[in-house]
Amino acid sequence: MTMKVLVAGATGKTGRLLVSELKDRGAEPIALVRDGSDTSVLPEGTEQRKGDLTNLQAGVCDGVDAVVFAAGSGGSTGPEMTEKVDREGAQHLVDLAREADVERFVMLSSVGADNPPEDNEMTHYLKAKQAADAHLQASGLTHSILRPVALTDDPKTNAINLGEGVDQKGKAHRADVAAVLAEAAVTGRHDGKVQEMQTL
Repeated sequence: MTMKVLVAGATGKTGRLLVSELKDRGAEPIALVRDGSDTSVLPEGTEQRKGDLTNLQAGVCDGVDAVVFAAGSGGSTGPEMTEKVDREGAQHLVDLAREADVERFVMLSSVGADNPPEDNEMTHYLKAKQAADAHLQASGLTHSILRPVALTDDPKTNAINLGEGVDQKGKAHRADVAAVLAEAAVTGRHDGKVQEMQTL
């Protein structure tokens, strides 16, 4: 049986790489896309499922084995959209995954989400991520949470530091992040773990 993996944020910079990684691993990615998304960035033949993280409908997780939340409101949006996508959207998707008896949920979080600072430009975003992570951890779902440092668009290296001793001021290549997310979704090797990550 081919593993079906729903990807939230599939048309984003990390999400589109994740879709390709899942295909390379023999899984069947299903892109969660909202009206107006540029689906031309997805690999040809990628299955699509309509869904908007600010207004998710029941049943969006039906029939899938795993869900990966790789979405983000983006750096140019204000606190309101961060709240709707990164906190409420993620939490609602977790709830729908649980209702659908999804086997595994993988969350793309961020370094600093464990202890958000009180007064900088990332505070609101990191607090939203912290709340989403906590909601997943309390959900009862089999899950893993990945917290990379600053993301770059550099090519895939497979040279990563995962877990201990991550340089908080380092960088993480999106292609490497996508590879770890795909591995987490398909293999379960990272089940139950909250891990920081950097590219070496």
